[in-house]
Amino acid sequence: MLHRGRGRPSPRRLDEDLRQRISALIITAYPGLNDVHPTEKLQEEHHLTISRASVRARRRSPPGIRRPREAAAGGLVQVDGSPYEWLAARGPAMTLLGAIDDASSLLLAPHFRPTEGLHGYAVVFAQVFGEYGLPLAIYGDRLNILVRNDRHWSLEEELHGAQHPTHLGRLLQELGIGYIQAHSPQAKGRVERLWQILQDRLASELRLRRIATLEAANAYLPTFLADYNRRFTCPPIRPPSGGGRRGISTASSAVATRAESPATTPSASGRAGCRSRGGPAGHSYAGCRVELRELLDGRLLVFPQDCCLATLPSPGPAFVLRPRSAPRWPAPPSRAPRRAHRDRSAPPGAPIRTGAGAAPDYPDHGDSEPTYRVLAEMKATGDVSPRPLLTTSGATSRDQRL
Repeated sequence: MLHRGRGRPSPRRLDEDLRQRISALIITAYPGLNDVHPTEKLQEEHHLTISRASVRARRRSPPGIRRPREAAAGGLVQVDGSPYEWLAARGPAMTLLGAIDDASSLLLAPHFRPTEGLHGYAVVFAQVFGEYGLPLAIYGDRLNILVRNDRHWSLEEELHGAQHPTHLGRLLQELGIGYIQAHSPQAKGRVERLWQILQDRLASELRLRRIATLEAANAYLPTFLADYNRRFTCPPIRPPSGGGRRGISTASSAVATRAESPATTPSASGRAGCRSRGGPAGHSYAGCRVELRELLDGRLLVFPQDCCLATLPSPGPAFVLRPRSAPRWPAPPSRAPRRAHRDRSAPPGAPIRTGAGAAPDYPDHGDSEPTYRVLAEMKATGDVSPRPLLTTSGATSRDQRL
């Protein structure tokens, strides 16, 4: 049985001319008002008997239009973190950090961490830049790990006209990668929809495999990543063009936190420090400002200028990268190293003195060696040589990255 009114307009439907007139008045005469206010105005000023529901239907904005995808892979990469009960009651609470290519929906470098922090984003960036190359821009939250969202300006920042970037922000600037701040979750909807899929599929896969630890979940991610990209990726509008690739040294890619301190600071990053007693050709770095670069694996490199002066080993596999202090940008010029000389009248083993004043006598600690010998061994073993991460070279168009 079919109703007789099926396919017929409602008898209570407003006349088409009246509907157009109401819509025009709402747009032109009463823009920005709520539902009740224009209803009262239409009744009082224009003598139009209309209900609040009809006004709300006329005021309803059209559905949002999605931002079109980037034309080529690597033009834009969206990053985010998703705290969720990935292991349910079987294991600890975790946060999944990851990135997605805007042009092809390719899932990039997912990684589980206990919380959303500096170390997790540094791991994601290192994997993305090392395996896929450098994107033109990154789209993410206004998280204080990625961008400065405070209102504090130092005197140096006021004179410079801009706030100093965060540690990761400085890293992106040195690599020539732009960062776009999202002011709402809907602005980066592609990565937000990614979490909806992963919270369903990935959580179920972890449950079926009875994974109950963070380490086991990270070990399973490469298998899930290959299956996900096979099912859900799409080809970009413009295929990537071939091009040469260049390497990035650890000084600009793997380093996440940097701090500047005098060369005689014993523990500038909360770890046991090293003291320099002289370098090649008798140069002393006492009193000079050096840059401390802390790597993802926990190693600490000391850079007085362009060369690595010394290194400290990693404290262990449980090392977590944390911001030590606000990075200085631009770095102030360091003083030229003063030539050290030894008092010939002094007995062997006497301390080296620099300039007119005497440098303090730093006692040897066990089997410690002079800094220049440590540096020579590092160069011999290739410890300070550039690490060849795969990136495109000379990319000037949006299809020559990633």
